[in-house]
Amino acid sequence: MAKGKYHFNPHTLELEKVKVQGKELLKRGGYYLLSGIVFATITLYLSYTFFNSPKELMLRRENKQYALQLELMNERVDFLTKVLKDIEERDDNIYRTIFEAEPISKGERDAGIGGADRYASLTGFENSKNIMATTQKIDQLSRKLYIQSKSFDQVYKLAKGKNQMLASIPAIQPISNKDLSRLASGFGYRIHPVYKTMRMHTGIDFTAPIGTPVYATGDGVVAGNADGYSGYGKLIVINHGYGYSTFYAHLSKINVKPGQRVKRGDVIGLVGTSGISTGPHLHYEVRKNGEPINPINYFYQDLSPEEFEKIIEISSRPNQSLS
Repeated sequence: MAKGKYHFNPHTLELEKVKVQGKELLKRGGYYLLSGIVFATITLYLSYTFFNSPKELMLRRENKQYALQLELMNERVDFLTKVLKDIEERDDNIYRTIFEAEPISKGERDAGIGGADRYASLTGFENSKNIMATTQKIDQLSRKLYIQSKSFDQVYKLAKGKNQMLASIPAIQPISNKDLSRLASGFGYRIHPVYKTMRMHTGIDFTAPIGTPVYATGDGVVAGNADGYSGYGKLIVINHGYGYSTFYAHLSKINVKPGQRVKRGDVIGLVGTSGISTGPHLHYEVRKNGEPINPINYFYQDLSPEEFEKIIEISSRPNQSLS
């Protein structure tokens, strides 16, 4: 059968073949092409919107697995953070306390890392928020572990020098005093003997005759800046290290020189009444990091428990200081 289209001519009463022009062919071709493109587009849209390809299904399963692993990792990081916090508390309140070291400040332990754009490369993903949060926790944990490692290095050095530290920290009375009643005034607010006003008495006064030996209470180095303390008279300051220093005031004689190393029990001077003083005595101070602390807590090597209780009772009496 011949291809083509025919129409009936009523004038000739014959079937005549229809001749199709080139433009008409192009028009028809364009119509069919456009219809095909529209149909294909709709088909693809419906397929990708409502149906998943095998590859997409595989990727979705992988994403779920990664999200689960990320959640498990996050829980693991939280657990390790709690463990580290316990170690930090032990370090500050036990290890560093034993070795007379200052605890590490919270600000130093919690210091941040990097800037705001440190995690910019992690944005734009489906789980970016969770990924960034976990990465920040890991970075913070790494920082804290580094700080804790440095702290343990310091504690290790302190432990190696424990004997030296024990020899350096003040631990005896500065005057050989078998009669504990010779402790005249303790640490705290007392009436000043000259000004007759309540003032903070930053040390302990020991009454003793002029010329009584004064002993270094711990190993250390005689400081070269003992001048400038108004009212202290002849004064010796010993730096013991580990933040400790001791003051020996109102002396009649000084037996040591600045820069000289002394041992616990060395005679460093003699009791006197120099400076602002109402009678022969030794004014003795213990300072930690420059701040006066009660010396009564640093006589533990040469007092029995009974003697220690007695000297605490005497030092707490609200009497008048001697300087």
